[in-house]
Amino acid sequence: MAIDPVCKMTVDEKTAKLKSEYKGKKYYFCAPGCKKAFDETPEKFLSK
Repeated sequence: MAIDPVCKMTVDEKTAKLKSEYKGKKYYFCAPGCKKAFDETPEKFLSK
């Protein structure tokens, strides 16, 4: 299981439809809004 970096929910990598790659690492999201927020400012969510 992965953790959505925006809302901290658990996401199953095998079934996740929303993914992004940043600096060679894959991130998985529970909802389109979380993916959009991450794609716009990934450092904001990774620095927490």
